[in-house]
Amino acid sequence: MTGLALILAHVLPFGLVVARLAGLFIAAPLLSSVGVPMRAKALLVLALAAAIYPVLPASAQTVGDLSLMDLVPMVIGEMMVGGTMGALAAVPVLLMDSAGVIGGQMMGMGLARVYNPEMDSDADVLGQLLFLLAGGAFVAMGGIEQLFLALTGTFHHIAPGGLSISQAPLAALVAVLGSGCELAIRVSMPIMGAVMLLVVVFGAIGKTMPQINIMTVGFTAKVLAGLAMMAMGTAAAGSAIGDAMHEAVRNVCVWAAGL
Repeated sequence: MTGLALILAHVLPFGLVVARLAGLFIAAPLLSSVGVPMRAKALLVLALAAAIYPVLPASAQTVGDLSLMDLVPMVIGEMMVGGTMGALAAVPVLLMDSAGVIGGQMMGMGLARVYNPEMDSDADVLGQLLFLLAGGAFVAMGGIEQLFLALTGTFHHIAPGGLSISQAPLAALVAVLGSGCELAIRVSMPIMGAVMLLVVVFGAIGKTMPQINIMTVGFTAKVLAGLAMMAMGTAAAGSAIGDAMHEAVRNVCVWAAGL
């Protein structure tokens, strides 16, 4: 086999490796951010694929003769492998934004919406803060490195184009969604409790002393109380976020190892 023919024989398997890595960059936390230039993402995907491909098993470097109709489902399946792993890891981070939205709405900060470049949409100030906190926890615990290692390990269990619908991580997705929703409620609950208590107090004051402008005083008091509860619960929230991120990454690794 000539050198050119040898290179051409590896073009298709290499492209499938690129597709699997590209799926990870579509859904994974921080990697999917629109703040990262698309060209940088493409170059990083190609560089990682070039580093991974030489150490892959022989089964991942041979795909045989394929037609275009056979190739398209294989590329979609490869992107689904990486995208599924990224989505599982991203659920706790995204639900932290939901926790901030809940707390911000209770505090009356829903009017102060800003553009969040990570999600390419408007977000509450508090939601963006918690989103960045969760993203920082994900990076600090080595989540990106663990995702790459888990994705590399999938090539030893499932050859390119070999994913079947029965291997979909439905149980892992349900577990991550459940723990993520619980985390969002746990983080926002102190703010909700403090604000609800203030609403009851100001309601009683408004009935007994109607000459006091409760609307003006209450808005400021709710914001201060919510921020105070958030500050006091920062350590506990950080620990809860770290545990949720560890659980999500563990579920990803367990699913990847069982493919």
